Amino acid sequence: MRAPLLNCDMGESFGNWALGLDEQAMPFVDCANIACGFHASDPDVMRKTVALAVSHGAKIGAHPGYPDLMGFGRRSMACSPQEVENLMLYQIGALEAFCRAEGTRIQYVKPHGALYNDMAGDFDLLRAAMQAVVRYDRDLPLLVMSTANPGPVRELAAEMGVTLWFETFADRAYDARGHLVSRRLPGAVHHDRGTIVEQAVALAKGEPLIADDGSELRLPADTLCVHGDNAESVAAVKAIREAFQRLADA
Repeated sequence: MRAPLLNCDMGESFGNWALGLDEQAMPFVDCANIACGFHASDPDVMRKTVALAVSHGAKIGAHPGYPDLMGFGRRSMACSPQEVENLMLYQIGALEAFCRAEGTRIQYVKPHGALYNDMAGDFDLLRAAMQAVVRYDRDLPLLVMSTANPGPVRELAAEMGVTLWFETFADRAYDARGHLVSRRLPGAVHHDRGTIVEQAVALAKGEPLIADDGSELRLPADTLCVHGDNAESVAAVKAIREAFQRLADA
């Protein structure tokens, strides 16, 4: 069994405003999705976070979003496909500069927030995101949302020549299509650590999850998103890492 890579959004502080427990979470993750300045972060935070990832041997991913600092990139914007390609290239290049300064390179791309969600529902935007990766470095994997029917996304990636990493979540409920249940609905977010670890292990073992309608749901899981927002979320990341290690040793 190959456990999914654990990825975590990081480098989201801005100036004197601190967000996330990056230093506590970094030792337990495989991949650091580093904000590139459009939805969060600044040059000082970007370089500091790159250096932190390097010190722990974590893969560095560009985490580009819509230009929406006030809304933290969580609001959809009326960007054309060309604008999406360009804003992604701009942000990837900015982070790459700090990676080179710290003796490393970007190793994958994970769009952020509303941009990530909009790509999942609009193939023109998804194609634009893939085009940005191809134009920058076609060897970089692109993280996309895992669903019950990944076939169409796989076909587009094959056409574009892009490697995909399908992303899953341990702390979120899913509907029968493999889409995340809206945060506005009760039970959409798992808070119990045992439930979160149980779902992570099921995804790692390729076992079905139970969707919100009671049906079984199987999802491809190349990587698992975890969080380092607070002490409890860091504890959950550590518990998932320990559970994956037990699976590997079994």
